[in-house]
Amino acid sequence: MKRLATICVKSGWHHRTYCPMTARLDVAADIDPATLHLQDVAGNELPLQAWREDDAIQLAWIVENEPACATIEYHLVSGGVMTAPDERVLVSDTGDKLIVNINGERFTVYNYADVVRPYLYPVLASGGVGITRDWPMVPDAEGDTRDHPHHKGIYTAQGAVNGVDNWSEVEGHGYQVHQVFTRIYSGPVAGGFSEILHWTDADHQPNMTETRRLTFYNAPAECRLIDYEITFEASQGPVVMGDTKEGGLIAVRVATSMDVTGDMSGGRFVNGYGAVLEDEAWGQRAPWCDYSGPTELGWRGVCLMDHQNNPRYPTFWHVRNYGLMTANPIALHDFTGDPNNTWDLIIPAGESLTWHYRILVHDGDAADANATERYHDFCNPPQVEVIREDIS
Repeated sequence: MKRLATICVKSGWHHRTYCPMTARLDVAADIDPATLHLQDVAGNELPLQAWREDDAIQLAWIVENEPACATIEYHLVSGGVMTAPDERVLVSDTGDKLIVNINGERFTVYNYADVVRPYLYPVLASGGVGITRDWPMVPDAEGDTRDHPHHKGIYTAQGAVNGVDNWSEVEGHGYQVHQVFTRIYSGPVAGGFSEILHWTDADHQPNMTETRRLTFYNAPAECRLIDYEITFEASQGPVVMGDTKEGGLIAVRVATSMDVTGDMSGGRFVNGYGAVLEDEAWGQRAPWCDYSGPTELGWRGVCLMDHQNNPRYPTFWHVRNYGLMTANPIALHDFTGDPNNTWDLIIPAGESLTWHYRILVHDGDAADANATERYHDFCNPPQVEVIREDIS
């Protein structure tokens, strides 16, 4: 086997745990990405995903554990016996759902056909326990609350898009209509998809186009990771996203057992600035928010992270004691109590805006999951240096 490069990963000031990494390598056109291997300095092989993009090869892997202020070296080598693709993250299309399995275990399902809006449900933490409410997807779900039927799993919605309600499911609501998957992929490091959606009015007439990209990483069940990217394009003319609390560019309705009950036996949520529960955190800005609580198998949680490059970062949070958590950067008058304090967002015709979020599904609460450090994995990742050694 032939060493092509040494890859140095510098952790910086943060302890890295199951941190997704990428790098670019300029190599000769005759090098097949399928022949590449990533090894640690002891020669142990690590999961690697490699693909050709333009005149370079893109690499993806995961740093499992790297202390703060440390440097880890990897060797990129080519050659050896080519093996069948290692699909540790497997994304399968059934025709109306995408099934996501990680290392042979069900993680989640993306429901995209014959729905008002696509959503992830169920979303399973370690032990296969769900962190999203079962109702209304399971009509007779025992013990579940039965409010807000439009709160389904993990989803995207907004209550005023050119005057159309694309948040609720009351009469006259809009839809998000699946058009096509431009990519569905599986692999040893990550799997995912890219999807085109039309946001429509009640008569299914489009008022904008969305490109949605989700990436599911090969991380352990106690700390699953999803990158969730949305791009809104004003494809049908200008788009006015109206100021309303009824929205969440990323939203989750947690399992009923995780709801806040008013005592320590119930669930709780905390934001990145330390605000706890609705009285402190509702309508406040923060870089992340975490909702956790008891399940039949112990304490589980979900953290939503807002990237620092997103429009209107840090986002406002529409987060409720009854189990709803949404990142809503298009609301102000409800949060401030001033009807004249509005913050509509306008996308001019032909232009687009993109938001990047990360979802962490974890054991324990936000402190157990070390949510602050996991947030820095997302927004302030390690530095990568690729040192070419013998490329010809």
